[in-house]
Amino acid sequence: MIYDVAIIGAGASGLMAASVIKSKTICIIDSNETIGAKIKISGGAKCNITNRYLDQNFYLGDKDFIKNSFKNFDNRALLKFLNQNNLFPKIDEKIVKGTYFCNSSRDVIDMFKKLTKHCSYKLNTKVFDIEVKDTTYYIKTSKGDIRSKRVIVSSGGLSYSSLGASDIGLQVAKRFGHNIIKTDPALVGFTVQKDQFWFKTLSGLSMDVKIKVQDKTLEGSLLFTHKGCSGPVVLSTSLYWSKGEICIDFAPYKDSYLPKRFRQAIKNIDNFDIHNYKISPAGNFGYTKAEVTKGGVDISQIDQYFQSKLQSNLYFIGEVLDVTGELGGYNFQWAFSSGYICGKNII
Repeated sequence: MIYDVAIIGAGASGLMAASVIKSKTICIIDSNETIGAKIKISGGAKCNITNRYLDQNFYLGDKDFIKNSFKNFDNRALLKFLNQNNLFPKIDEKIVKGTYFCNSSRDVIDMFKKLTKHCSYKLNTKVFDIEVKDTTYYIKTSKGDIRSKRVIVSSGGLSYSSLGASDIGLQVAKRFGHNIIKTDPALVGFTVQKDQFWFKTLSGLSMDVKIKVQDKTLEGSLLFTHKGCSGPVVLSTSLYWSKGEICIDFAPYKDSYLPKRFRQAIKNIDNFDIHNYKISPAGNFGYTKAEVTKGGVDISQIDQYFQSKLQSNLYFIGEVLDVTGELGGYNFQWAFSSGYICGKNII
């Protein structure tokens, strides 16, 4: 048969798109044995689904495109959608200010299972390539060809290879002439230079800090590790850092507490500026530890409904695009927003 829509990827964006497409012939293809693999582990298995404080400035990418997308489906629209489906996320600010969590990630997956009962699932199926003949797409998979009139690529980024992450979405985009913005691990910890090896002696210690990176000032918890540093504020910092210095304020507040281990570690460092300590990270922990991938399909070649401007009836949504958010539910929001807008307008 020839499907109306084939969706590559059963993650947040693909499942959202499938749940709102008004068609009975939808095929969802995923390399995992179950749907929503990344949803399942997110937010400590409670799914950090969106954030109270939402706008384009929490994202790396085309600010106008992101802003216009949120005009069509923002955090309030997502919460309404979830509430209508008996999910009632609540704010928990222990990690990142304004973050909404669900009771369980399983609840989100179960919701999508109900909303996509009309879909045909092709699980444990790898996509190798896509060809188009006349007006029909031929999706080459490990289980044979799948034919469809329209294709939505929602295959995510390169992070979490253990969950089936691959570059197939980028390869498909390239095949149809799309420009790919250089990809890198994001929301990931930093390794450090020799001058910061003292970080490693504090492994396990956490402190509230502010970090300046480019024109951004971020605040939150920094965690010293055996490799360097991590923690919520470092993960968000990694989104904006590519090379060069970042500045750490280890005592950003009047009541900032400096742990004894920290004070002992810095006492023999010459000219240590506690409010403006500059480091140039050696690198990051890599894709296996990164929560998301920054870079991806160039958004300038995508229209407002997430259709390719270069190839009709080909769509790209979610993390595969060159739009990446900070830690705190922002990337799930982007996945759901792009999936909803695409799904509502595809047929």
